[in-house]
Amino acid sequence: MADTNKKTLLLSTVLFIALLVVPAILPRFYTYIIASIFVTALLAMSLNLVVGYGGLYQFHHCAFYGVSAYTVALLITKAHVPYWVAFGAGPIAGAIVGYLIGWFCVRLSKLYFGMLQISLGSLIWALAFRWYSLTGGDDGIHGIPVPDFISSTKSSYYFILIVLTISLILMYIIIKSPCGTTLQATRDNPERCEAVGINVRKHQLVALVISTFFAGVSGVLYVILEQSVFPDLLFWVLSLEVFIMCLLGGWFTFAGPIIGAAMMVSLRTFVGVYTEYWTLVLGVLLILLIFFLPEGIMGFFLEKFGAKAPTEDHGGQH
Repeated sequence: MADTNKKTLLLSTVLFIALLVVPAILPRFYTYIIASIFVTALLAMSLNLVVGYGGLYQFHHCAFYGVSAYTVALLITKAHVPYWVAFGAGPIAGAIVGYLIGWFCVRLSKLYFGMLQISLGSLIWALAFRWYSLTGGDDGIHGIPVPDFISSTKSSYYFILIVLTISLILMYIIIKSPCGTTLQATRDNPERCEAVGINVRKHQLVALVISTFFAGVSGVLYVILEQSVFPDLLFWVLSLEVFIMCLLGGWFTFAGPIIGAAMMVSLRTFVGVYTEYWTLVLGVLLILLIFFLPEGIMGFFLEKFGAKAPTEDHGGQH
């Protein structure tokens, strides 16, 4: 185990150093695409906290991502608050909305949890879509100013990379903590956890708040990179895409959603140049994945090299 941890740390360090030199060797377009992958990867990782490790049907995760992005945009453009106050308020707003929605949803189980969350998340989307005087409606908010030192593609890339790295370290610590272990236990067998005195709903709600906070961080990074927001950030279709990212990469693994995010953004960007039906290619990949790699790409490699990813216990609540 110690050798595995050392190899993982070494590989992560080498990868981080390699990513630091990307803007120096690649054109600005590819630097932007990789930065976009970083933002999407953090969003997918935050979803994986509750889907993969918590077994919750978080079907409208992007609602919290969008709430954070709109909070930042409105505070900067309407309230004219300092940048860093707005950047800090975004994840907090996402976590607060996550707590309010989660407080209702954790009282339900399985698909009922997901259905209620989609309904409540859709109300937030409708609010952003219809409230033209505040949110700009379907036009969104564009030209959001950001600090000069992170306003260029290269500088925003480095800032996003640093925030992503810090966030991943924090999420890894949380997953490996007693709280994270207990969350996985509630995923595998909630009835037994209740029997030994564990408050399952409380742990699920805490996980939802943590997850939506990091989704909020991703929302802030999106504003920094794109300097605009629009209602599609809150729409359930984007949530479905992020859910598929976790499935592609392996939602019972830590790094799986990162791989899924890289695949999804790359497909949308490069395959979309040649055909508008890039989702057809995605569908074919999903079918192949279900048949040949049911635990995702990262899950397959972990199993192949002897570190099998955890699987669902179908006797428990998911």
